[in-house]
Amino acid sequence: MCFVYILYSSTLDKYYTGYTCDELQKRILKHNSNHKGFTGGIGDWMLVYKEEYNTKEEAVLREKEIKKKKSRKYIEWLIGAD
Repeated sequence: MCFVYILYSSTLDKYYTGYTCDELQKRILKHNSNHKGFTGGIGDWMLVYKEEYNTKEEAVLREKEIKKKKSRKYIEWLIGAD
């Protein structure tokens, strides 16, 4: 099982979209750890949305579809539609 997920940081007031085929909670813990990268060092990322897929390919395509829109309004619509 793979997931496309959206995290939210109240510190940054930003969303982060990603995918994983690992355990989702472990992936979120990694985002909240002190590492290099966009999500590193913040520590308050919360899962606000997820979708499940059977294959990595499906998850990657969906993640790209969401990111391609480059729209906070679209992400907030998705979250509200959950």
